[in-house]
Amino acid sequence: MRSSTDGGDVITLSGSIQKLSISTYQYGTHTISSSGKPYALKSSSVILDTYLDKQVTLKGTKVAGYPVDGGPELIEVSEVILK
Repeated sequence: MRSSTDGGDVITLSGSIQKLSISTYQYGTHTISSSGKPYALKSSSVILDTYLDKQVTLKGTKVAGYPVDGGPELIEVSEVILK
């Protein structure tokens, strides 16, 4: 579920946060699949490991310049809410 799709605007995603495993793209630290679409996640303000394998709703902003190498969009997470 998105509130906006432009870079810099807030995006809202719901799903289960997973640790990033080996992938063809090498950015982000975690992933989430929301509405069947994968997203790469990173955060300088939230410890994403706290929410591993939990159903959450998160808010963040798209990072400019992504996706690259056929990977998903990169989201800078600013808030995580447990469902």
